[in-house]
Amino acid sequence: MIKISLCMIVKNEQKNMAEILNNLKPIADEMIVVDTGSADDTAEIARSLGAQVFTFSWTGSFADARNFAFSKASGDYIYSADADERLDEENLQRFLCLKECMDPQIDIVQMYYRNQLQGNTVYNFDRELRPKLFKRLRTFTWLEPVHEQVRLDPLVFDSEIEIDHFPEGDHASRDLAAFLRASREQALSPRLFSLYARELMIAGRESDFREALPFFEKEANAEGRSVDEVKQACVIVCHAARLLRKERTFFQYALKNVAAGGCSEMCCELGEFYLEEGQPKEAALWFYNAAYETEPLLDVHRGGDLPLRRLSECYALMGEEEQAHAYADAAGAWKMPQQ
Repeated sequence: MIKISLCMIVKNEQKNMAEILNNLKPIADEMIVVDTGSADDTAEIARSLGAQVFTFSWTGSFADARNFAFSKASGDYIYSADADERLDEENLQRFLCLKECMDPQIDIVQMYYRNQLQGNTVYNFDRELRPKLFKRLRTFTWLEPVHEQVRLDPLVFDSEIEIDHFPEGDHASRDLAAFLRASREQALSPRLFSLYARELMIAGRESDFREALPFFEKEANAEGRSVDEVKQACVIVCHAARLLRKERTFFQYALKNVAAGGCSEMCCELGEFYLEEGQPKEAALWFYNAAYETEPLLDVHRGGDLPLRRLSECYALMGEEEQAHAYADAAGAWKMPQQ
């Protein structure tokens, strides 16, 4: 049977600490808790439950903290957990079965995260696979009988284990501040770039868009970005420009986005612009395109219930009550995708 090291990074989690450690004790052969600056009894509670507690001076990077936690592990595999997640009894048993019969060739096990839309700032689905269990020391295997080569891609197993997520509070301000700092200090990977844009669209305030505008305007004109990344950047620039009443900038980047194929978010931005200008008929055209003719890149709501609600408002303003009610019903019937 494999040995598992539980690794967590925490700060001011005294309310959750006992529950999460007791929940995961059955699967953990050692528990590593890295405290990033708690002002409460988080560390003391963790020690009392048998965890090894280490202090980490916060660098502004969650990756740095998780790497430090992983460096303290000694098990065959490392399970990375957060204080606001739990395993119910059924999934705890699934995890124990996995531990007992784990194929040692597997490098990474993915598990389903559930309930992630609660307190959501970045997700478009309520359930998705995430890498959670990692081989601590990876071995390399040669493949092919001739012109042999080493397998470089990790062997990933998609399990049926489901983890419940119970976030508390709004992390958007913290996350967006970290994104802004990173955008000023380094080139953002395609993944981080899209996550920054998505979190802005889902949870950003006007001040967040104002601060992000220079970065996304630069990236919208960068040669190294993909078509989708350029379209995402244009969406952020247009949303910020609309909020800041920069009409010339708004239409410059709206046209750039539409010329590249468009997306639901940009159609919504154009619809909002015309609705604010008192032109519900023109706005309805764009909201219809957002709901039925294009796909969302960042926020699934902007391809679903949001433009449908706006269509209802537009037709109500035009005095067409039957159409207004029909779109209101469609918005109410819209369902969030599960995964």
